[in-house]
Amino acid sequence: MNLYTEVTPNPASLKFVADRILLDNGTADFQTKEAAEEGSALAARLFTYPFVQGVFIGRNFVTVTKNDGSRWEDIIPVAKEEIKRMVAEATPLVSKAEYVTPAVGGNDVEQKIIALIEEQVRPAVAMDGGDIVYEGFVDGTVKLSLRGSCSGCPSSTMTLKAGIQSMLMRMVPEVKAVEAV
Repeated sequence: MNLYTEVTPNPASLKFVADRILLDNGTADFQTKEAAEEGSALAARLFTYPFVQGVFIGRNFVTVTKNDGSRWEDIIPVAKEEIKRMVAEATPLVSKAEYVTPAVGGNDVEQKIIALIEEQVRPAVAMDGGDIVYEGFVDGTVKLSLRGSCSGCPSSTMTLKAGIQSMLMRMVPEVKAVEAV
């Protein structure tokens, strides 16, 4: 298996990209060791290292978020080895709990919002090692959950307000604001 790294807009997160499918559908976000132990053998293994603060698993990538005191030069070889080992063992990478699938349903306005998020926003955010999940539409405000490298990213507010909010307001007149939950 080939595995290479890509930087993300979040300096605390690095994307490890595989040349094969790691997760057939959806994404999985593990922000604690306990969540990882319940939902992902790979994330649980990565959380055994003190530098890991988060693990996000996408279709063909794993994003690792590190603590402030760690250096990527030390982390990259360890993380690559663990990811390769888990894939070679053919262990299911995600088993429960934190598994996220795309939103569905709602009225016409919500369906339009969801379609825009699914078709335009999520693929772009995945390229940066994260995900954004539709959580609802209440009183003109779209509620979104940031995951992976987007969670805690210094530029996430700019992405949310200048990028996603302006696009949704332009495309769906009923949208007045976008908010992270």
